[in-house]
Amino acid sequence: MNKYSISNIKQYKFHKVYIELTNICGLECSFCPTKTTKTHTMNLDFYEKILIQLKPYTKDIAFHVFGDPLTLSNLEKYLDLSLKHNFKVHITTTGYYLKKFDLNLFLHKAIKQINFSLNSYNKNEMGFEFDEYLNPMFQLCDLKIKNKIHSFINFRLWNLDDKNSESKFNTDVFNSLSKKFNIDLSNIDYTQSKRLDNQILIDFDKYFKWPNLDDEHSSNGYCHGLSSQIAILANGTVVPCCLDSFGIIDLGNLHEKKLDDVLFSEKSLNIVNGFKQNIAVEELCQKCTFKNRFKKI
Repeated sequence: MNKYSISNIKQYKFHKVYIELTNICGLECSFCPTKTTKTHTMNLDFYEKILIQLKPYTKDIAFHVFGDPLTLSNLEKYLDLSLKHNFKVHITTTGYYLKKFDLNLFLHKAIKQINFSLNSYNKNEMGFEFDEYLNPMFQLCDLKIKNKIHSFINFRLWNLDDKNSESKFNTDVFNSLSKKFNIDLSNIDYTQSKRLDNQILIDFDKYFKWPNLDDEHSSNGYCHGLSSQIAILANGTVVPCCLDSFGIIDLGNLHEKKLDDVLFSEKSLNIVNGFKQNIAVEELCQKCTFKNRFKKI
């Protein structure tokens, strides 16, 4: 351990840990990078070992980095293990595979939040109409309300830009949501989430660029990576944040090392200490523009 290890031991309490159950998505959205890594799906035994190691560090896990957890036919077993070990689960999905499931699965006690990335429909040829795409999501909302389930459903439109390039699609979304929830979305404030019903919201954010080592941009700055989050890829590689989908900043693999050893390694601690000083130690972090959204705290 380096000289920063003692000062950082108490730091590791993550708001959320991203666990990529699979890196299979099945769609090709233009706002996502092209997959360059081998296909992996995390088996259940390994997933449970990860959960046990995560217990001192967080209570919230997110089934998301690059793949879509709804590509897994045995998703319920991962949720059961999460509940067994008292974790709350956040699911992020394109919604493309939702209709293949018994929707009652998504009333599971482990689930804290489900995020539907709606712009996925706009950026793919899904082969069915928009209403057909939204229908199982709306059915799930009805089930949630009927059964008084305490969990959140977020309809995400993370496609804002200065040119309002997605205004037509977003208007279609607003029309469908307005009709379903009997709510006026004509003068919506894009700077904050809008409540549609009890714990059902529409959420906005700007397009962001996935960092790439070939990018010309390079800067220092602060980031929440290794401060409020880490990500564990489907092959077991631990990375500082959910934007390192290909494991470029490889902190260690949980097939080979314990999570404690990964987090308190010299490489991890140097990243944490660097961000404390507004310095991006790793090259991928220097290339990343997402960190420009944060201020040093």
